Order: sequence, then C-alpha cells, then structure tokens
Amino acid sequence: MNEFAALIDALVYTRSRNEKLRLIAEYLRNTSDPDRGWALAALTDGLDFPAVKSSTIRNAMKERVDPVLWTLSRDFVGDTAETASLLWPEPIADQPEAPGVSEAVSLLSAMTRANVLTELPALLDRLDSSGRYALLKLATGAMRIGISARLGKTAFAQAFGVSVDDVEEYWHALKPPYSGLFEWAADGGEPPDTENIPLFRPFMLAHPLEDTIVSMDEYAAEWKWDGIRVQLVHVAGQTRLYSRSGDDISATFPELLSALEIPAVLDGELLVRGTAQGGEEGGAASFNALQQRLGRKTVSKKMLAEAPAFVRLYDAINIEGDDLRALPWENRRARLEEFVPRLPESHFDISQIVEAEDFAQLAKIREGTRDDAIEGLMLKKRDAPYIAGRKTGLWYKWKRDPLLIDCVMMYAQRGSGKRSSFYSDYTFGCWNGDPDQGAELLPVGKAYSGFTDAELKKLDKFVRQNTLNRFGPVREVEKSMVLEIAFDSVHSSKRHKSGLAMRFPRIHRIRWDKPAHEADRIDNLKALMRD
Repeated sequence: MNEFAALIDALVYTRSRNEKLRLIAEYLRNTSDPDRGWALAALTDGLDFPAVKSSTIRNAMKERVDPVLWTLSRDFVGDTAETASLLWPEPIADQPEAPGVSEAVSLLSAMTRANVLTELPALLDRLDSSGRYALLKLATGAMRIGISARLGKTAFAQAFGVSVDDVEEYWHALKPPYSGLFEWAADGGEPPDTENIPLFRPFMLAHPLEDTIVSMDEYAAEWKWDGIRVQLVHVAGQTRLYSRSGDDISATFPELLSALEIPAVLDGELLVRGTAQGGEEGGAASFNALQQRLGRKTVSKKMLAEAPAFVRLYDAINIEGDDLRALPWENRRARLEEFVPRLPESHFDISQIVEAEDFAQLAKIREGTRDDAIEGLMLKKRDAPYIAGRKTGLWYKWKRDPLLIDCVMMYAQRGSGKRSSFYSDYTFGCWNGDPDQGAELLPVGKAYSGFTDAELKKLDKFVRQNTLNRFGPVREVEKSMVLEIAFDSVHSSKRHKSGLAMRFPRIHRIRWDKPAHEADRIDNLKALMRD
C-alpha cells in the first residue's frame, strides 16, 4: 500500500499528462501481481465497495474527532478523504504492518454495513496519512486526481509496449485484477480469448465542428439525437447493452435484450417512445422522458409500458461475425440498411440521413430545427473506417446553438479537487413575476462551468463579500448577480419548486452590467418548453 500511496501522492501534484503516464507505467512495471491489477482498477474506476461511502467516513470520524473541528476542516479542505486522512489519530504502537493493495481490497470487499465502522478504522490504524488518503480514495471510488480511464489504459500500453487500441479491445472482457491482460502484455502470453463473450468495443467519437466547413461530397449528415449513446451486443446466445463508457446497463432496459437475437454489435442512440407529454406519438421523446428510466436497478411494468425504449441505429461494428470496422462508412451504412429490416420495428430503426446540396443549405436546415429529441447534426466522412476514439477529420458533431436566459445567482457552494478553495457551484433562479411588485426568485438550475479562472476568482470574491446566510457548505448570497445561462432545453419537473428543469445548463456570460430586477421571468423560460 505504501508504493500505491506514493503513486497517488505523486499524481496529485503532477499536472503534466506525460509525467502522469510515466509515473503509472513505472508503477505497473515495478509492481507484482495482483497488486498492480487492483491499483490499475482503482485508477480507472473499476472498483466498488458498497459498505464504504463518504457517510461511513464521516460517521467513523465522529467517534475520534470533535464534530465541529471535522465540519470546519472538511469545509476548508473540500475533500472528505484528504480531511479524514489528516485528522485521523496516528497509529499506536504494535499495529500490524501496512497492508498491500491486494490485502486492502480483500478487507474492503469483506466489509458490510454491520461491521464497517469496526473494520475500516482498524485498517486505517495500520497506515500513515498518505496511506490513509490512498485507501479512502480507493475505497470510495472517488479518486479525482486527474486520471481518466483512457489515460490509465494508455499508461498500461506505454508500460509494456503494446497498442492502446488492443488494450481497449480486451479491457472490457476482463475483470480486476486483469491477470489475463498482464499475462499478455507483460509476460508475452496469448491475447485474452474474447470470441464467445458479448464484449464492448470502444466507440468512435466526433470532434466539435467549430469553424470547420466541410464538403457535402466528402461528408454525409445525420441527425444527432438527444438520448444516450449505446452499444447492443449479441454473441453466443447472450445479449448485453453498454453505455458509451462501457458500463453494462442491460438490467435498466431489459426489453432490448430479447429484441436482438442475431449475432451483431450495433452502435446507436437509446431513446424512449414519445407520448402526449414527451414528443410525437410513436417517435422519440425528449431526454427528460428518458431520464426517468436512467440508473434504475428495477423497472416496473408500468414504466416499461409508459416509456418503452428503442435504439435508433447509427452504425454496425459487426454483423454475424463479420467485423466491419475497417470498411468505409458508406459500406457500413449499406450493410446496416440491409440488416435493419431483420430487426423488430418496435425496438429498432435507423438514423435518418439529412440531404443537403451544400454546406450552406445544411446550415439552414440545422438552424430551422428545434425538436426536443434532436441535439444537432453529425457529419461523417464517407470513406472513414470505424476507429476507436476521437480522430481528427473523420466525424464531426455540430450541435444546435444553445438557448440563453438571464438568471440571478441565489446560492453558492465550494467545488471539489482543484476548486475546493473556491465557491464555484452556483444555483440560480428566475423571477415568478414582476420583482418590483414583490415577486420572488425560484431556483431553475445549477451550473459550475463556462467561466475562466479569472472570472472564478471574481465570482468567489462576490460570494464571500455578499453572503446573507450559511447552510452547512452552502451560502445564500445577495440577489444582485446576473448570470446569462446557456442550456440545451427546458422541461417540466415535479422535483423543483419552479416546476422546471434545464438540460445542460452552463454559464455563458457574467452580466456585471445588468441589474437583478431585469433578469428573466419564469414565464420566459416556460415559453421555451416543448413538452
């Protein structure tokens, strides 16, 4: 555990991507199995210990540290694991030696809600502050040290001189501590056998179009649908549904598993059928309707009937054992069009091609579309193979322009990680009438992006100088700061007092010049609703 703690400590204080890759690669080369496999899983969010949550750490701290000291320290530091690791009493003499990563994983896995407040402290007592920090980060799955799953895989490839695309190909077929992956890459063994596994293949991704203008002779246009990107895989009699990050979400959408009985790997957008409140009958509903089903462990018959899921297909990665990824997009599209009629219409259709003579006409088509289920356009190079990751010049996403509305900052909360010292998360509202006639502000959203570092410092200063009340980590501020908010759509919501919820709100501009009473009304926001 000491070596893993040293790695985490070095990664926390390293901003350079290349240096992070070097540090992880060196650790993987110099650490034995299975410790390095468990460490790699921890860095790439591959571990979960249900008994250990942030609340568990808080409860354990209450028995050892004054609650007021804990609250003040946590508020100042901004990170539960770091605060606990520093405040935890130092180990007494004659404690067992620090555990290795494998032992720590084994002990954490065996913890239950009944014994965690006994077993976790006993484990923490065996570690110094750096070890405690690494253990708590590992235990809660909240690393937040600037390491993405892709960077971890790239470091693995760099450590052993193998292709990162090959690593991606095998990764999702294996479970931590990835013994088969290390046997192949580090020891020169045979590649993992994935032939009869319903395996996730990494998605091909798109770059934002920005100022690029493309030729419609070279590119085809499709609608960019506002659902979630999924991959549906049927292999050896098994069907799995994966999210864009490779998470298995089959249990959340069980109706799709029996709909694909032909061996295939299909790429598309998961949507739900429209209803009177969610889009055209039988068509695609807004993301707000789909959101009611996301993340559910069990799905009721009522929900299956009211919000049936279907997949709007974009691409075919494999059909009946034929790997299509090396083919040009046009050829894959032709194969997909031939294949779709063999699938049930209730659960599959194909994303429509948007016809345009030139780019200027395509721009007009995009400007004229404000359908709730459409985010914009996808532009795909006609001769592009299906390549994992984001390759320049092959696929572009051209999202529709955001909606804009002026809101008033109401509350602020500190961020996490690098922003733990700043009030960077802002709740904002609109007036429910004329503020000069006594109207009140109602919260309509929360945002923590869209501003520069320099603007963040100014916003943080405003919050500190204009605080009216404190509610734990949240500050209520004077209602004088106007924020221009960009968002993709707005929908009705029973969870918010305003009755509204925004999709992807972010701060577009800080209106230092605008008085709060001139901010928008709730009615202005309702006028932008489609459902």
